[in-house]
Amino acid sequence: MTDAEIRDNSEAKRYELPVGAEVAVVTYNLSPANLMITETLVPQALEGQGIASRLAKHVLADARERGLLILPVCPFFAAYLQKHPEWTDVVHPTYRQILGLE
Repeated sequence: MTDAEIRDNSEAKRYELPVGAEVAVVTYNLSPANLMITETLVPQALEGQGIASRLAKHVLADARERGLLILPVCPFFAAYLQKHPEWTDVVHPTYRQILGLE
C-alpha cells in the first residue's frame, strides 16, 4: 500500500484509499484557501492498520503542496495534528489556537 493509491475524488469531495473490496475515505469541503476536513472513515475490517494515519499524512502533504490551510473539524484529524506538530504550518491559525498548537 503506497500513497500513490490514495486519490482525491474531487467530485465526491473526498480522498479515497481502496484496500481490497473496502475503501477508506477522508471527506472535505474546499473553499479558495481552506480545506475543511469533515470526517475520516475507515471500514471496521481495516481498523488498526494505520490507514487513517496514512490518509491524514497524505492529505496534509497535499494541502501543504497546494498552499491550503486545514480546518480540522474531524475529531481524528484534530487528534492527529496534536500528536504531529510538524504539520502545524498547514493548520488554519484559528484551529492552531483551538488545538493548542501555538
